Amino acid sequence: MLESIRKHTKWVMGLLFLLIIPSFVLVGIDQNYFTGGSPVVARVDGKDITQADWDNAHRVESDRVRAQSPDIDAKLLDTPQARYATLERLVRDRVLQTAAQNMHMLTSDVRLARELQGIPQIAALKRPDGSLDAEAYRALAGSQGLTPEGLEARIRHDISVSQVMGSVMASAFAGTAEAKLALDAILQRREIQVARFNASSFVPNVAVSDADLEAYYKANPAKFQQPEQASVEYVVLDLDAVKAGITLNEDDLRTYYKENLNRLAGKEERRASHILIGAAKDAPAAEREKAKAKAMELLAELRKAPGRFAELAKKDSQDPGSAASGGDLGFFGHGAMVKPFEDATFLLKKGEISDVVETDFGYHIIMLTDIKTPRQPSFEELRPTLEAELKQQQAQRKFAEVAEAFSNAVYEQADSLQPVAEKLKLKIHMADAITRMPVGGAQGALASPRFLEALFQPDSLQNKRNTEAVEIAPSTLAAGRITTYQPAMTLPLDKARDQVRALYVAENSAKLAREEGQAKLAAWKAAPDSATGLSAPVTVSRDRLQDQPRAVVDSALHAPVDKLPAWVGVDLAAQGYAVIKVNRIVARDAVDDAMARMERQQYLQAWGSAEAQAYYDLLKQRFKVQIKAPRPIGQIEPQS
Repeated sequence: MLESIRKHTKWVMGLLFLLIIPSFVLVGIDQNYFTGGSPVVARVDGKDITQADWDNAHRVESDRVRAQSPDIDAKLLDTPQARYATLERLVRDRVLQTAAQNMHMLTSDVRLARELQGIPQIAALKRPDGSLDAEAYRALAGSQGLTPEGLEARIRHDISVSQVMGSVMASAFAGTAEAKLALDAILQRREIQVARFNASSFVPNVAVSDADLEAYYKANPAKFQQPEQASVEYVVLDLDAVKAGITLNEDDLRTYYKENLNRLAGKEERRASHILIGAAKDAPAAEREKAKAKAMELLAELRKAPGRFAELAKKDSQDPGSAASGGDLGFFGHGAMVKPFEDATFLLKKGEISDVVETDFGYHIIMLTDIKTPRQPSFEELRPTLEAELKQQQAQRKFAEVAEAFSNAVYEQADSLQPVAEKLKLKIHMADAITRMPVGGAQGALASPRFLEALFQPDSLQNKRNTEAVEIAPSTLAAGRITTYQPAMTLPLDKARDQVRALYVAENSAKLAREEGQAKLAAWKAAPDSATGLSAPVTVSRDRLQDQPRAVVDSALHAPVDKLPAWVGVDLAAQGYAVIKVNRIVARDAVDDAMARMERQQYLQAWGSAEAQAYYDLLKQRFKVQIKAPRPIGQIEPQS
């Protein structure tokens, strides 16, 4: 049969073509076919943001944070909330990028250069002669996972994008009277008294019967839903796991010590003094020749009397930074000086004076005054560092190979994780009550939406097979399997009775508290002198709650004060009810001119931010933004 297919390959391919193409015409082609199977998590201006885009953006963001804060707990970077924040930033970036393109906002080379010079980390890389340390610049870009060209492209992009919102924020305006009116309202203080009707005080008044509980249970089935959940086991392969399986060869370790001793011991530093006869590189040839002749004269004097170096430097050197100290430049290492100067300095022996050295600044005479050679630590002193570095390097080189073995093992022996755990010496982790989305406090693999998505695939649910190897973080793979599965269900009354009783009592005690509070509010409005149980007067404001619930303070500040005292009630939901008596408006403390200016500036900034947010919301509507990924439980949606 196979031999026949091989002989008639063209006929078979033609037949398959005729069979497959009509099926695409009839049922369509899944869009995932064109996105590598990666689901779409958001859409901006008709362009998709896939799960892969989201994962890559979060990986880059996590790497950036780790580079800036090496001591940060990596688990904090992989929570559902942190991942969703990355998605929102990715969407925002796409929106502003689209707006910048539509508005033809480009960044010139001059603007880019000015911005680069204004970045402190880059400005610190300038050498004394004003040139940029190219190697240090490349290392700075590399610490963010970028090349220098990539860093400049990102900054150019950021400048263009910032112009979209910057123009809006820069146009915000608030006059003195307008700002004062708003600030007086925002910072207003009111003297209040409060009577609390706490739900807990009414619990004894709630009568509970079996019939009441059964009726409440039947009326509120959604409150007693148990979501689908599973018990799972999983294994994680990361660099630490690979390192644990590496045994270092003593000879390799000693070779690594010899090859890296200079780096680990530190760099040699040299101290030098110099005499500079200045001549700019673009100066006329005659001027440079005159400067060189002057330097040659000084060198001739120094050859006869080397001890006069400091004296002549103070007298004749044109370097204002070192002349007064006899030309002393202090200690410096490789890369601190321009190359001709550095090369000459590091060829000298202590006490030697160089020939005339030409640089873009002019002509130098250099005397080496000291050499600081770092102590070379012994092999045993450096052993822990050597082992850690060499294991890390070998683990990184070996990870791809081990990752392939991991992926193959979980696939080939799909009914158990034990073989892969034994083969690669991995720990099998157990977890219960796992759902399709990460829960608050989840860590590691259980905080990865991709891993949980893989766990709840039909093959894993129905056949209890291993998932594929899922990348949950850089150089970190996980695979798992469901051991037991419980579909979503409404708990039967006998299992939910305690929960039913607690909710029934809580709702009814809060209802009784609310009814009592509303009755007292009506009575006290009619006869203010009859009010009892009010607290001592306190002065509250938006920034001074005085131990009052936020809802109480907000209601007090929103209460009409055309007639005082004013009465207002506030429903505190499960906590009960409160009746508030507003006695008077308390004038703000007088502020000096400096504080007034600061307050107006803060108000202007807040107003500008509000306008920018409103503009961003408008752009989201214009570009038809859709975020399909669900927001994690407990994460507050940004206010428009």
